[in-house]
Amino acid sequence: MQKRIYNFSAGPAILPEDVLKEAQENLFALPGVGMSILEISHRSKAFDKIIAETKTDLKSLLNVSDDYELLFLQGGASLQFSMVPLNLMPPKNTADYIITGSWSKKAVKEAKRVGTVNIAASTEGENFKRIPKQDELKLDPEAAYVHITTNNTIYGTQWHKEPEVGNVPLVCDASSDILHKKIDVNKYALIYGGAQKNMGPAGVTLVIIRKDLLGRSSDSLHTMLNYKTHVENNSLYNTPNTFGIYIIGLVAKWVTKLGGLDAMYKLNKEKAEVLYGCIDASGGFYKGHAEKDSRSLMNVTFNLATEDLEKKLIAEATAAGFDGLKGHRSVGGLRASIYNAFPKKGVEDLVSFMKDFQNKND
Repeated sequence: MQKRIYNFSAGPAILPEDVLKEAQENLFALPGVGMSILEISHRSKAFDKIIAETKTDLKSLLNVSDDYELLFLQGGASLQFSMVPLNLMPPKNTADYIITGSWSKKAVKEAKRVGTVNIAASTEGENFKRIPKQDELKLDPEAAYVHITTNNTIYGTQWHKEPEVGNVPLVCDASSDILHKKIDVNKYALIYGGAQKNMGPAGVTLVIIRKDLLGRSSDSLHTMLNYKTHVENNSLYNTPNTFGIYIIGLVAKWVTKLGGLDAMYKLNKEKAEVLYGCIDASGGFYKGHAEKDSRSLMNVTFNLATEDLEKKLIAEATAAGFDGLKGHRSVGGLRASIYNAFPKKGVEDLVSFMKDFQNKND
């Protein structure tokens, strides 16, 4: 197949075409190295340069100060569900978690193995169709940290503003919306995210941790589960995903060339507005799952009147070159994941298809 179809998958997800082409061009041999990125040693000078440039470019994009360390780890966000409480919960052994979807529930499950978890708020009773409001949060001022999931891929909701948590460190799983806009990193104590949705391929997890928190990591922790191990070894204690880090570096350069995170955010808002506009103008033929003030810019979730009609749309859309639109079983319906690399034209083409489908089936 020569022509690329539109990939609406929630992850692993679409990558920028420019990045794929550059990686393809240099896959056989990196310029000046004579070996593939898949072959070079993680201890080599060539890879030292790659990981250093990737860290520098990410720090520049996100305006990360020297108060923080950047790590490239493995195990996905799922391993961070354990590493965060193991490293940060002691000695208080209690933390606040705000539940906005399936992934934050999984984070709670692991945190409970370490200490006491206070559910500061949850919208599960409403099938996670919105983000809790500030006055709903029942926060413990003595908690070791507050944990949120910034974007919820399954339910199509997103935090558009950080919760106010006082002096308690704020921790977030930003797997599905990191780099989608400029954020104030200083509001967070720790940010983590799997790369496979907005940053790169599967197999790399970015962790941004404030240095003063490293003092909480006990030397009694298993070596690979201790943040200090990875900081002291520049993410090279064990063999990292060299190819994944290389691609993240290319993506960071692509975002910079685009105009940085402000330009990225502008484009993401435009794409989302086109799709949500179609849903809202459909007269109820398409019904969004998330409440309007909680809508995600990354994952647009919606339903039709019947499951049979949904299956028909998905089948016809797949045949027309729109892949990955089937919604998660928790919500059903459809889900269009329109991460950073997804082209605006692809959203416009999907909207054209959806309008045509409505005209034929309404």
